[in-house]
Amino acid sequence: MSNSVTVHAPATIANIVCGFDILGLALQAPYDIMEVSLKDEPGITLRSSAAYNLPTVPEDNVAGASLLALMEAYGKPVGFDVYIDKQIKPGSGLGSSAASSAGAVVAANHLLGNIFTKEDLVRFAMNGEKVASGVKHADNITPCIYGGVTLIRSIFPLDIVPLSSPPIYVTVVHPQIEVKTSDARQILRKEVQLKDAIKQWGNIAGLVSGLLKNDYGLIGRSLEDVLIEPVRSILIPGFDEVKKQCKEAGALGGGISGSGPSIFMLSEQQSTAATVEGIMKNIYDKLGIDYKTYVTTIGSGGVKIM
Repeated sequence: MSNSVTVHAPATIANIVCGFDILGLALQAPYDIMEVSLKDEPGITLRSSAAYNLPTVPEDNVAGASLLALMEAYGKPVGFDVYIDKQIKPGSGLGSSAASSAGAVVAANHLLGNIFTKEDLVRFAMNGEKVASGVKHADNITPCIYGGVTLIRSIFPLDIVPLSSPPIYVTVVHPQIEVKTSDARQILRKEVQLKDAIKQWGNIAGLVSGLLKNDYGLIGRSLEDVLIEPVRSILIPGFDEVKKQCKEAGALGGGISGSGPSIFMLSEQQSTAATVEGIMKNIYDKLGIDYKTYVTTIGSGGVKIM
Protein backbone atom coordinates (compact mmCIF):
# COMPACT_ATOMS: atom_id res chain seq x y z
CA MET A 1 0.00 0.00 0.00
CA SER A 2 1.18 3.53 -0.76
CA ASN A 3 1.46 6.10 2.02
CA SER A 4 0.07 9.08 0.10
CA VAL A 5 -2.47 9.73 -2.63
CA THR A 6 -3.86 12.69 -4.58
CA VAL A 7 -7.50 12.73 -5.63
CA HIS A 8 -9.74 15.00 -7.71
CA ALA A 9 -13.18 15.32 -6.10
CA PRO A 10 -15.75 16.72 -8.55
CA ALA A 11 -18.41 19.36 -8.12
CA THR A 12 -21.95 18.01 -8.18
CA ILE A 13 -25.47 19.22 -8.87
CA ALA A 14 -28.04 18.00 -6.38
CA ASN A 15 -31.79 17.67 -6.90
CA ILE A 16 -31.59 18.12 -10.73
CA VAL A 17 -34.62 20.41 -10.43
CA CYS A 18 -37.43 18.04 -9.37
CA GLY A 19 -35.53 15.37 -7.41
CA PHE A 20 -35.05 17.09 -4.05
CA ASP A 21 -32.57 15.08 -1.93
CA ILE A 22 -32.84 12.01 -4.20
CA LEU A 23 -31.18 12.91 -7.53
CA GLY A 24 -27.70 14.21 -8.29
CA LEU A 25 -25.08 14.35 -11.01
CA ALA A 26 -21.32 14.76 -11.08
CA LEU A 27 -19.63 17.43 -13.19
CA GLN A 28 -16.44 16.97 -15.20
CA ALA A 29 -15.23 20.31 -13.75
CA PRO A 30 -14.56 22.04 -11.42
CA TYR A 31 -13.07 19.74 -8.77
CA ASP A 32 -11.21 19.94 -5.47
CA ILE A 33 -7.67 18.58 -5.30
CA MET A 34 -6.89 16.67 -2.11
CA GLU A 35 -3.70 15.06 -0.86
CA VAL A 36 -4.19 12.43 1.85
CA SER A 37 -1.32 10.63 3.58
CA LEU A 38 -1.03 8.02 6.27
CA LYS A 39 0.81 9.30 9.33
CA ASP A 40 2.59 7.45 12.11
CA GLU A 41 0.41 8.54 15.01
CA PRO A 42 -3.40 8.03 15.18
CA GLY A 43 -5.66 11.00 14.49
CA ILE A 44 -6.37 13.51 11.73
CA THR A 45 -4.37 16.56 10.68
CA LEU A 46 -6.18 19.01 8.39
CA ARG A 47 -4.64 21.72 6.21
CA SER A 48 -6.04 23.73 3.31
CA SER A 49 -5.13 26.32 0.69
CA ALA A 50 -5.27 29.93 1.78
CA ALA A 51 -8.38 30.74 -0.27
CA TYR A 52 -10.84 29.64 2.43
CA ASN A 53 -10.53 29.47 6.19
CA LEU A 54 -11.58 25.85 6.66
CA PRO A 55 -11.86 24.41 10.20
CA THR A 56 -8.87 22.38 11.40
CA VAL A 57 -10.70 20.54 14.21
CA PRO A 58 -11.78 17.20 12.64
CA GLU A 59 -15.26 17.22 14.20
CA ASP A 60 -15.94 20.67 12.71
CA ASN A 61 -14.52 19.94 9.26
CA VAL A 62 -16.58 17.98 6.72
CA ALA A 63 -13.59 15.91 5.59
CA GLY A 64 -12.57 15.32 9.19
CA ALA A 65 -16.04 14.20 10.28
CA SER A 66 -16.22 11.80 7.34
CA LEU A 67 -12.81 10.33 8.15
CA LEU A 68 -13.76 9.89 11.80
CA ALA A 69 -16.69 7.73 10.71
CA LEU A 70 -14.41 5.68 8.46
CA MET A 71 -11.83 5.27 11.21
CA GLU A 72 -14.47 4.06 13.65
CA ALA A 73 -15.56 1.40 11.16
CA TYR A 74 -11.91 0.46 10.47
CA GLY A 75 -11.48 -0.37 14.14
CA LYS A 76 -7.66 -0.12 14.24
CA PRO A 77 -5.41 2.80 15.18
CA VAL A 78 -4.72 4.87 12.08
CA GLY A 79 -3.83 8.46 11.27
CA PHE A 80 -4.33 10.70 8.22
CA ASP A 81 -2.83 13.99 7.10
CA VAL A 82 -5.20 15.84 4.74
CA TYR A 83 -4.45 18.82 2.52
CA ILE A 84 -7.37 20.38 0.62
CA ASP A 85 -6.81 22.63 -2.38
CA LYS A 86 -10.40 23.87 -2.54
CA GLN A 87 -11.51 24.85 -6.03
CA ILE A 88 -15.27 24.56 -5.33
CA LYS A 89 -16.32 27.56 -3.27
CA PRO A 90 -18.22 26.76 -0.05
CA GLY A 91 -21.83 27.89 -0.23
CA SER A 92 -21.85 27.75 -4.04
CA GLY A 93 -24.50 25.06 -4.40
CA LEU A 94 -22.01 22.90 -6.31
CA GLY A 95 -21.37 20.29 -3.63
CA SER A 96 -18.32 21.86 -2.02
CA SER A 97 -18.82 20.02 1.28
CA ALA A 98 -19.59 16.77 -0.56
CA ALA A 99 -16.36 17.02 -2.57
CA SER A 100 -14.24 17.35 0.58
CA SER A 101 -16.18 14.62 2.38
CA ALA A 102 -16.15 12.17 -0.51
CA GLY A 103 -12.58 12.93 -1.54
CA ALA A 104 -11.31 12.27 1.98
CA VAL A 105 -12.95 8.86 2.39
CA VAL A 106 -12.14 7.67 -1.14
CA ALA A 107 -8.49 8.61 -0.61
CA ALA A 108 -8.35 7.01 2.84
CA ASN A 109 -9.98 3.84 1.55
CA HIS A 110 -7.39 3.66 -1.24
CA LEU A 111 -4.57 3.96 1.32
CA LEU A 112 -6.13 1.20 3.42
CA GLY A 113 -6.35 -1.21 0.48
CA ASN A 114 -9.94 -0.49 -0.67
CA ILE A 115 -11.55 -2.47 2.13
CA PHE A 116 -14.80 -0.48 2.06
CA THR A 117 -17.50 -0.47 -0.63
CA LYS A 118 -18.75 2.65 -2.40
CA GLU A 119 -21.93 2.39 -0.36
CA ASP A 120 -19.84 2.35 2.83
CA LEU A 121 -18.01 5.46 1.66
CA VAL A 122 -21.28 7.29 0.99
CA ARG A 123 -22.42 6.40 4.49
CA PHE A 124 -19.18 7.77 6.00
CA ALA A 125 -19.23 10.94 3.90
CA MET A 126 -22.80 11.75 4.89
CA ASN A 127 -21.37 12.67 8.29
CA GLY A 128 -19.60 15.55 6.58
CA GLU A 129 -22.87 16.74 5.08
CA LYS A 130 -24.40 16.74 8.54
CA VAL A 131 -21.62 19.07 9.72
CA ALA A 132 -22.28 21.39 6.76
CA SER A 133 -26.08 21.49 6.76
CA GLY A 134 -27.28 19.79 9.94
CA VAL A 135 -28.84 16.96 7.91
CA LYS A 136 -27.43 13.71 6.51
CA HIS A 137 -28.26 13.81 2.80
CA ALA A 138 -26.62 11.92 -0.06
CA ASP A 139 -27.67 13.62 -3.30
CA ASN A 140 -24.27 15.33 -3.68
CA ILE A 141 -22.16 12.66 -1.98
CA THR A 142 -23.43 9.78 -4.11
CA PRO A 143 -22.65 11.16 -7.61
CA CYS A 144 -19.34 12.48 -6.26
CA ILE A 145 -18.32 8.92 -5.35
CA TYR A 146 -20.13 6.94 -8.07
CA GLY A 147 -19.90 9.47 -10.90
CA GLY A 148 -22.60 10.15 -13.49
CA VAL A 149 -26.22 10.50 -12.42
CA THR A 150 -27.49 8.76 -9.30
CA LEU A 151 -30.83 8.15 -7.62
CA ILE A 152 -30.98 7.70 -3.86
CA ARG A 153 -34.11 5.61 -3.41
CA SER A 154 -33.63 5.55 0.35
CA ILE A 155 -31.16 6.83 2.94
CA PHE A 156 -32.21 4.59 5.83
CA PRO A 157 -31.45 1.93 4.67
CA LEU A 158 -29.14 3.33 2.01
CA ASP A 159 -30.28 2.28 -1.47
CA ILE A 160 -28.33 3.82 -4.38
CA VAL A 161 -29.28 3.44 -8.05
CA PRO A 162 -26.69 4.62 -10.64
CA LEU A 163 -28.46 5.86 -13.78
CA SER A 164 -27.24 5.92 -17.36
CA SER A 165 -27.71 9.10 -19.38
CA PRO A 166 -27.16 10.39 -22.91
CA PRO A 167 -24.39 12.91 -23.61
CA ILE A 168 -25.44 16.17 -21.95
CA TYR A 169 -23.67 19.52 -21.70
CA VAL A 170 -24.00 21.44 -18.47
CA THR A 171 -23.67 25.22 -18.19
CA VAL A 172 -23.37 26.70 -14.71
CA VAL A 173 -23.34 30.27 -13.46
CA HIS A 174 -22.22 30.87 -9.89
CA PRO A 175 -23.20 34.35 -8.71
CA GLN A 176 -20.63 35.36 -6.10
CA ILE A 177 -23.11 35.48 -3.26
CA GLU A 178 -23.53 32.83 -0.55
CA VAL A 179 -26.63 30.80 0.17
CA LYS A 180 -26.04 28.43 3.09
CA THR A 181 -27.66 25.02 2.72
CA SER A 182 -28.91 25.18 6.30
CA ASP A 183 -30.60 28.54 5.63
CA ALA A 184 -32.08 27.35 2.33
CA ARG A 185 -33.63 24.37 4.12
CA GLN A 186 -35.17 26.53 6.81
CA ILE A 187 -37.43 28.40 4.38
CA LEU A 188 -38.95 25.30 2.79
CA ARG A 189 -42.58 24.41 3.36
CA LYS A 190 -43.13 21.52 5.77
CA GLU A 191 -46.31 20.35 4.04
CA VAL A 192 -47.34 20.29 0.37
CA GLN A 193 -50.64 19.86 -1.41
CA LEU A 194 -51.40 16.46 -2.88
CA LYS A 195 -51.85 17.87 -6.41
CA ASP A 196 -48.36 19.40 -6.24
CA ALA A 197 -46.86 16.15 -4.94
CA ILE A 198 -48.46 14.21 -7.80
CA LYS A 199 -47.04 16.63 -10.36
CA GLN A 200 -43.59 16.38 -8.76
CA TRP A 201 -43.68 12.57 -8.76
CA GLY A 202 -44.55 12.63 -12.47
CA ASN A 203 -41.62 14.90 -13.22
CA ILE A 204 -39.17 12.75 -11.25
CA ALA A 205 -40.35 9.60 -13.02
CA GLY A 206 -40.24 11.39 -16.37
CA LEU A 207 -36.70 12.67 -15.79
CA VAL A 208 -35.38 9.25 -14.80
CA SER A 209 -37.14 7.65 -17.78
CA GLY A 210 -35.80 10.32 -20.12
CA LEU A 211 -32.25 9.74 -18.93
CA LEU A 212 -32.52 5.96 -19.31
CA LYS A 213 -34.20 6.17 -22.73
CA ASN A 214 -31.87 8.91 -24.08
CA ASP A 215 -35.01 10.98 -24.69
CA TYR A 216 -33.93 14.63 -24.65
CA GLY A 217 -37.49 15.88 -25.11
CA LEU A 218 -38.75 13.96 -22.10
CA ILE A 219 -35.77 15.17 -20.05
CA GLY A 220 -36.61 18.76 -20.92
CA ARG A 221 -40.34 18.40 -20.14
CA SER A 222 -39.54 16.84 -16.78
CA LEU A 223 -37.15 19.57 -15.57
CA GLU A 224 -39.88 21.28 -13.55
CA ASP A 225 -40.05 21.80 -9.80
CA VAL A 226 -43.33 22.88 -8.22
CA LEU A 227 -42.23 22.40 -4.60
CA ILE A 228 -38.73 23.72 -3.87
CA GLU A 229 -37.73 26.11 -6.66
CA PRO A 230 -40.62 28.60 -6.17
CA VAL A 231 -39.42 29.15 -2.60
CA ARG A 232 -35.64 29.05 -2.99
CA SER A 233 -35.44 31.04 -6.22
CA ILE A 234 -36.28 34.25 -4.34
CA LEU A 235 -32.79 34.00 -2.77
CA ILE A 236 -31.08 34.19 -6.18
CA PRO A 237 -31.05 37.49 -8.11
CA GLY A 238 -31.70 37.05 -11.82
CA PHE A 239 -32.90 33.46 -11.54
CA ASP A 240 -36.18 33.79 -13.45
CA GLU A 241 -34.55 35.73 -16.29
CA VAL A 242 -31.69 33.25 -16.63
CA LYS A 243 -34.04 30.30 -16.83
CA LYS A 244 -36.42 32.00 -19.28
CA GLN A 245 -33.77 33.24 -21.70
CA CYS A 246 -31.73 30.03 -21.64
CA LYS A 247 -34.75 27.87 -22.46
CA GLU A 248 -35.67 30.25 -25.28
CA ALA A 249 -32.12 29.77 -26.61
CA GLY A 250 -32.62 26.01 -26.84
CA ALA A 251 -31.52 24.63 -23.46
CA LEU A 252 -33.41 21.53 -22.32
CA GLY A 253 -34.06 23.17 -18.97
CA GLY A 254 -32.44 23.59 -15.60
CA GLY A 255 -32.76 25.31 -12.29
CA ILE A 256 -31.09 25.82 -8.94
CA SER A 257 -27.97 23.76 -8.33
CA GLY A 258 -28.43 22.25 -4.89
CA SER A 259 -29.54 25.00 -2.54
CA GLY A 260 -28.03 27.73 -4.75
CA PRO A 261 -26.96 30.33 -5.61
CA SER A 262 -25.53 28.53 -8.66
CA ILE A 263 -27.90 27.97 -11.58
CA PHE A 264 -27.41 25.18 -14.10
CA MET A 265 -28.87 24.52 -17.52
CA LEU A 266 -28.68 21.28 -19.53
CA SER A 267 -28.19 21.24 -23.30
CA GLU A 268 -28.08 18.57 -25.97
CA GLN A 269 -25.48 20.41 -28.06
CA GLN A 270 -22.20 22.04 -27.03
CA SER A 271 -23.02 25.09 -29.16
CA THR A 272 -26.23 25.61 -27.20
CA ALA A 273 -24.35 25.27 -23.92
CA ALA A 274 -21.94 28.00 -25.07
CA THR A 275 -24.82 30.28 -26.06
CA VAL A 276 -26.38 29.70 -22.64
CA GLU A 277 -23.13 30.76 -20.99
CA GLY A 278 -23.22 34.02 -22.92
CA ILE A 279 -26.78 34.68 -21.78
CA MET A 280 -25.85 34.04 -18.15
CA LYS A 281 -22.88 36.40 -18.37
CA ASN A 282 -24.97 39.14 -19.96
CA ILE A 283 -27.65 38.95 -17.27
CA TYR A 284 -25.22 39.14 -14.36
CA ASP A 285 -23.16 41.85 -16.04
CA LYS A 286 -26.33 43.94 -16.18
CA LEU A 287 -27.14 43.12 -12.55
CA GLY A 288 -23.64 44.15 -11.50
CA ILE A 289 -23.07 40.90 -9.62
CA ASP A 290 -19.71 39.10 -9.89
CA TYR A 291 -19.97 35.54 -11.15
CA LYS A 292 -18.14 32.50 -12.48
CA THR A 293 -19.36 30.29 -15.30
CA TYR A 294 -18.55 26.74 -16.34
CA VAL A 295 -19.38 24.85 -19.52
CA THR A 296 -18.79 21.18 -18.85
CA THR A 297 -20.37 17.72 -19.10
CA ILE A 298 -21.67 15.07 -16.76
CA GLY A 299 -18.57 13.51 -15.20
CA SER A 300 -18.06 9.76 -15.06
CA GLY A 301 -16.19 7.81 -12.41
CA GLY A 302 -16.63 10.11 -9.42
CA VAL A 303 -13.61 10.91 -7.25
CA LYS A 304 -10.50 10.14 -9.31
CA ILE A 305 -7.28 8.69 -7.92
CA MET A 306 -4.42 10.54 -9.62
